[in-house]
Amino acid sequence: MDFDKSNINMVETKKAKKTVFATGIGNAMEWFDFGLYSYLAVIISQNFFSSVQNDQVKLIFTFATFAIAFLLRPVGGIIFGIIGDKYGRKVVLTTTIIMMAFSTLLIGLLPTYDQIGIWAPILLLLGRVLQGFSTGGEYAGAMVYVAESSPDKKRNSLGCGLEIGTLSGYIAASVLSGVLFFALSSEQMASWGWRIPFILGLFLGIFGFYLRRKLEESPVYENDIEATPKRDNVNFLTIIRYYYKDIIVCFVAVAFFNCTNYMVTSYLPSYLQGVVKLDDTLVSLLITVVMAVMIPLALMFGRVADKIGEKKVFLIGLIGTAVLSTVAFSLFQTKSLVFIIIGIFILGFFLSTYEATMPGSLPTMFYTHIRYRTLAVTFNVSVSLFGGTTPLIASSLVAKTGDPLSPAYYLTAVSIVGIIVVGLLHVSTAGKSLKGSYPNVSSQKEFDYYAENPKKALWWIKDKRV
Repeated sequence: MDFDKSNINMVETKKAKKTVFATGIGNAMEWFDFGLYSYLAVIISQNFFSSVQNDQVKLIFTFATFAIAFLLRPVGGIIFGIIGDKYGRKVVLTTTIIMMAFSTLLIGLLPTYDQIGIWAPILLLLGRVLQGFSTGGEYAGAMVYVAESSPDKKRNSLGCGLEIGTLSGYIAASVLSGVLFFALSSEQMASWGWRIPFILGLFLGIFGFYLRRKLEESPVYENDIEATPKRDNVNFLTIIRYYYKDIIVCFVAVAFFNCTNYMVTSYLPSYLQGVVKLDDTLVSLLITVVMAVMIPLALMFGRVADKIGEKKVFLIGLIGTAVLSTVAFSLFQTKSLVFIIIGIFILGFFLSTYEATMPGSLPTMFYTHIRYRTLAVTFNVSVSLFGGTTPLIASSLVAKTGDPLSPAYYLTAVSIVGIIVVGLLHVSTAGKSLKGSYPNVSSQKEFDYYAENPKKALWWIKDKRV
């Protein structure tokens, strides 16, 4: 491959930040919906599974509906991933956000079991399936787009903006739910109040669509299409054959990230309400505060990852989660508000290490011509198996064993696997160009450096799989 310095991409940091904001709106939309479903799970279970007598079983059915929808994420990942690699990242991102907005609105408008019987949970499931299908292309596409549009030396600190969107969407869901729980009576919330935030989600989706329509295609993708327009015809069997080690690392990274993520954001509110017996409004407040604290922590760890490499930050989170998960859940059993806050913060602190590094790191594991589809499928299969099932597994473990610490044991086991795989197989790519691409730089000094050092610019060129 002949080196052509004109292919080095000059990227404005200010423009990249706007890209992160427009892309992060979709992430906020996704987690606004997930957050609402988690906070309102008890009410949803009463409205859509009222024929079930046991409240714990109702909740399990509600989370099962949540988990089943994740089975469609890999399908969405395959379809949108192929489209994204062949026709561009932007076309997918403008499509998925509208689909997510519609599915959120649909849930808010559904009749209950008492109104239409068995069709109520069936339609709820269909709404979740549509959400799962659209998010199958959404988050992977957002990660790829931001990574390809950011300066290499700021990829993690800018990429974590997607997770700031996650936290912001979840905080919005928490605040709105808390306000409704405070302002309305239990009867009003169960009757119609729970619908309000799902209906309002439509406007967030429309705003995100407006912003994304103004985005340009990523410079890395455009350069790759110009240089090798037919490389997107690689099939999945070939991808697995040549890139299986990268796929394994990505799969495991997504697993430990999402187990922790869904444990904190999707299961913990119901755990604190149902097992610890905290008030609904108090739970919303506590989770909201911890999520707000995680925003500066994620930004901090993103900058740290750009300096010392994402592998070290991964290991900080993994070791901390493996060692202290049981401590956090033990603190919940004290019934002391102070200790409960400390327990939530412990989990949130180590989750923030993943929030900071995953968006900027996962896309670097694959080459440009296969990046979207490989990441989308790997990410969504892993999320389906380990993320979306986490609330269901955690609630089932507590119900079957009677041990309130059992969710912590699950987190610890997943983290230990992560430590082994990341420690042995992962190599940091922070500050380096994306595989298969010329560098993204934000200054003339960086441009001149790579122009004079082609081997540094194309560090991946010796890889025979390219």
